[in-house]
Amino acid sequence: MFSVSRFFTPLFLMLALVGCVAGSNFSSSRSAPVLNGAMQIGVPPGYCIDGKASRQSRETAVILMGRCTDAMKAKPALITVSIGQGGSAGVMTAGGPALAAFFTSQQGRATLSRDGRASDIRVLTALGSGDALLLRLKDRQVGEYWRAVVGIKGRLVTISATGTDQVPLAPQDGRDVVDSVLNALRSSNATAS
Repeated sequence: MFSVSRFFTPLFLMLALVGCVAGSNFSSSRSAPVLNGAMQIGVPPGYCIDGKASRQSRETAVILMGRCTDAMKAKPALITVSIGQGGSAGVMTAGGPALAAFFTSQQGRATLSRDGRASDIRVLTALGSGDALLLRLKDRQVGEYWRAVVGIKGRLVTISATGTDQVPLAPQDGRDVVDSVLNALRSSNATAS
């Protein structure tokens, strides 16, 4: 029997960390090891990791990226990549329909909310993209944006791309950014499982 709380508890904890704000100290590497080399963070062209604002513990990480200062063709976006503990990708075995049903439920929307209030989130679209679940969300605080949920090397990973009040990110541009980060992560972690 599928237990939502058993499988999604790591996701709740990981998504709670997503409200970080980017600072300076950007690194322009196309790939960077995290969690003592357990994973590589693939960085799409035009974006850089903000090492100062990113956070890692022994088991989890929240990596923030932004547009590199010399990458004017890249869309300005705040990219958040949250990585769960080893084994947390087990929730993906529930399959797309079950995951979509969870995220459209009150508990799932509360998980996606920055402050835990389900009423702040509306799931506009939930669709599969290979091994990932893509969600187009309307957040009362952030507006409309895309988020991907995927398992990589046994860890649950979420990716989101948002704009700022000063420089909004159009939903389709956000989807393109999320797709590029997802592809970079898959590529940089393809050689080992």
